[in-house]
Formats: sequence, structure tokens, C-alpha cells
Amino acid sequence: MDDALALLRLQAEWGADEAIDPDPIDRLRPLQPETPPTRLAAPAATTAVVTPADRAMELAGRAATLDELRAALAGFDGCALRDTAGTLVFAEGDPASTTLLIGEPPGRDEDRGGHPFAGAEGQLLDQMLGSIGLVRAALMLTPLLPWRPPGGRPPSPAEIAMCLPFLHRLIVLLGPHRIVLFGNSPARALMPRTANRRRIVQGWADLSIPDMQKAIPTLVLPNLLEMLKNPPLRREAWVGMRLLRRSLDIGPTKK
Repeated sequence: MDDALALLRLQAEWGADEAIDPDPIDRLRPLQPETPPTRLAAPAATTAVVTPADRAMELAGRAATLDELRAALAGFDGCALRDTAGTLVFAEGDPASTTLLIGEPPGRDEDRGGHPFAGAEGQLLDQMLGSIGLVRAALMLTPLLPWRPPGGRPPSPAEIAMCLPFLHRLIVLLGPHRIVLFGNSPARALMPRTANRRRIVQGWADLSIPDMQKAIPTLVLPNLLEMLKNPPLRREAWVGMRLLRRSLDIGPTKK
């Protein structure tokens, strides 16, 4: 301890006035500004955008029965057609039937009474079914959309997209063995490739529905209203009706 103190006193007498670092220091190097500490940016708040189509899929997916599906439709406010239409037009018929008929969006008669395939078009359908020994009460019938577009105009792609999850869910709940589509709108919505063909009566085609493992044999027939205006189209429809009758004769008509 005394030696260290004597050595320090000796250095002070020699003029040493600062401590020497073990490593050399470049006194001529410009001073670098101090870098402020980096602050982590707070994560931006993300808000999931829920579209009407998303809500439709959620509501439809929750429905475990036809009554629940009808209630979900009645409470769905994502489609403006609900506010302009007079009545909700839901599926009718025998839920145990394995044949489902899907028609164009509701017309004036359907909108007034709330029943699918009504008016002159419904009468033509009854005649067509009777020609092959069927009645509508033994089948299930539903329109493509549950509400009539204003003035009977064609539905927009957005309106179809918002209502399609409910129709898909209806098909899942019914589990039909066969489906018959009347008109281009149901064909475009459910079977776009078939609808693009020049002649829509091409026999049975497979229809794939979300949440269903097997495709459903499906016929595409002319629009009932067009058949009323253009009777020759009934010849094409008759081909499809005979195919339907043959399918019913081969397979079971009840689950």
C-alpha cells in the first residue's frame, strides 16, 4: 500500500494529471451523436371486417332445423331485399322427400302469398308434375332467393351471394337425392358451367354443395315464365321431366 502511494506521488511530481486507459484513444475522431434508444411501435389495432356474406354464412351454419333456418333468414338484415319485399318466401313441401325443386327469385304472386311457385307459373309446374304422376306436396320447393327484387328485376350478384349460404344450408338440412333447377338464375348461382351451355337440358349433372361430401344429381330446366311465353320450350322441359320420373322409379322417393 505504501509503495503504491509513493508511486502515485512520484507520477504527480512528474506532471501526470490524468489516468491512462489500457487501450489507445483517437482524439482526432469526430464525435458521433448519441443514438436515441429505439422505441418499439405499439401494434396497430386490427379490426376484422365482417361482410353481410360472412354474417349470412355464420347465421346459416348455426341453423340445425328448417324452423331455425327460417328464423335466421327473417332476422338477417344484410340484404336490402328484405326491406323492399312484401313477404319472406321460404321452402315448402315434404321435408322427407328426396327431390328438391329450386326456382327463380319470387315474383309478384310469390311475394304476395309467401309461397314458392305460385300464380300461373305454379299452375304450369303442377301440370308438368301431374304429367309424370307427381304432386308438389310430395316434394320440396324453394326459390333461389327468399325475397322478391323490386319490380321483379333480376337479382344482382351481390344479392345472390348474400342469400346463397341460406340456400346451401337448406340443401344440407334436406339432404336431397336429386335437385331440379328451373331457370338460368338458379343454374348460374349453383351450377355456372351448366348454365353457360347453349341448351340447358343436358341430363343429370353433379352439383357440389359446401359441407356435403357427395355431389347431388341435378337437372336444369327452362324458366317457367319463359315456357309460358314460349311454348316450344316445354318440349325441352318434357325431356327433363321424363328423366326425373325415371330417376324416381329407379331410386327411393323417401329417405
